Amino acid sequence: MQNTIMKCIQKNLGILSPKYPIENFCVPKHTLFIDIETTGLYVRSSTLYMIGCAFLDEDTGKAACWHTIQWLATNYEDEVNVLNAFATFAKPYRYLIHFNGNQFDIPYLQNKLQQYNIHFNFDDFEGIDIYRRLSPYKTFLKLPNCKQKTIENFVTATVREDQYTGGELIDIYHEYVLNHDAEKEHFLLLHNEEDVRGMLEIVAALAIPDLFHLPVKVTKVQANYYKDVNQKQCSEIIMNLKLPTALPIDISYGANNCYFTGCGEDGKLRIPIYEGELKYFYSNYKDYYYLPKEDTAIHKSVASFVDKNYRRQATARNCYTRKSSSYLPQWEVLFTPFFKKDYDDKDLFFELTDELKTQRDAFNLYAHHVFEMMGSYRKKSQTD
Repeated sequence: MQNTIMKCIQKNLGILSPKYPIENFCVPKHTLFIDIETTGLYVRSSTLYMIGCAFLDEDTGKAACWHTIQWLATNYEDEVNVLNAFATFAKPYRYLIHFNGNQFDIPYLQNKLQQYNIHFNFDDFEGIDIYRRLSPYKTFLKLPNCKQKTIENFVTATVREDQYTGGELIDIYHEYVLNHDAEKEHFLLLHNEEDVRGMLEIVAALAIPDLFHLPVKVTKVQANYYKDVNQKQCSEIIMNLKLPTALPIDISYGANNCYFTGCGEDGKLRIPIYEGELKYFYSNYKDYYYLPKEDTAIHKSVASFVDKNYRRQATARNCYTRKSSSYLPQWEVLFTPFFKKDYDDKDLFFELTDELKTQRDAFNLYAHHVFEMMGSYRKKSQTD
């Protein structure tokens, strides 16, 4: 077999850079995007044959731009050289961005480093796992899965030159070790490079979790009236939003008759208004009488004038007052008092009062509440 040594390949990515403000969670010049290639899933029975990283080069006198660096083991014994090269290169950095690295890349590397007694501790780094942050929102994004290539197709129109999966490249690597064929080397490097480059692109999708975890700003609230498919008059509120982070692509999503559309930094929520009678249930029902004829409850302190034949001790189920008004849905008790249609009904509402209509901070809070509902609705739909 030809005697070869580890290869190190570096490339300038030019204008390619993250379309997301990664400084929200890291210092770009102290950050590495990282991806590894192995001949299997298990540390003891497989070989690490490549580590690829992207890093920001801010050399004095040059425009800051992102680069890739790849360490390729040209034979099985080169594994330790790849690990040493990576450990030396990565020590000045403090943040690692990866795709499902918490599950595979980082534990695999840590075990390999320990196997060769190379001192390097991933606990010294803060990790950002793009997959882990995005996977809870697969349904919201209407994606069939959360594979990296799927998210790349969602975020960007860029078409990969690489046509192989990591699994398909295992046999190609074994053949490459035997003959060091240039074409096979190209395929190996290309797959890893496009995985690393792809992470710089799909990091833009982290704007989606921001919808659920960062505050949104309501810029306008208005009522809208329309007729449904049965020609019934309906009403809704429309909230125009300024989103915390610009979306990488236009998005629409609906849950519980609420609808979101977003484009760039602008979004819109449409939420149905319930117009009619609802009930407010008193929690301290032992202090109330129920009046069957009026179908309402009154406090015992004001019930002395009511004939005993027309009142009875209230229970939790009939200790309420009724009110006709305009209401908005809520999925946890955000605003009080809260109303329901019946005692056993799990749908909660709050009254859309004239005072509330003037409180922009309340609508900011409510918009966030609607997004939280959409997140929980997603989880519920996945477990049904």
